[in-house]
Amino acid sequence: MSQDKKTLYVELAQQAQAIVAGETDKVANMANISALIYWALKDVNWAGFYLIKDEQLVLGPFHGKPACIRIPIGTGVCGTAAAENKVQLIQDVHQFSGHIACDAASNSEIVIPINLSGNLFGVLDLDSPLIARFDSEDLLGLTKIVEILQVAMEK
Repeated sequence: MSQDKKTLYVELAQQAQAIVAGETDKVANMANISALIYWALKDVNWAGFYLIKDEQLVLGPFHGKPACIRIPIGTGVCGTAAAENKVQLIQDVHQFSGHIACDAASNSEIVIPINLSGNLFGVLDLDSPLIARFDSEDLLGLTKIVEILQVAMEK
């Protein structure tokens, strides 16, 4: 991990920990975490959450332009992450079969599943107007933030 990015994610993890410390409200925590990520990372045009409701993903707290409200499980990058309960790191969303273009300006995406009590709760989704914006360094840093959020929401 490059030192700058490593330092950034260490600081973001510390800030995320401080934000969620003592707070058990899931919506409040997701709202603050989405704001933290959106304003801290360069070249990100959307950062937020989709939550499992009625066997589909439903828009949760986010920062960015208005987004798709409902995404079927197994459809698009978010729906695939939910169906497989597996991170999706997509360098070029236009090459992803079944991509849902909520914002035509988005060109790359990373989606990280969120599990509570062993069950899929939702996903963290980040979009960028740049091709190949997200890499393994982002994956490690964002996964740590999701882990912090999961611990807070389990309480």
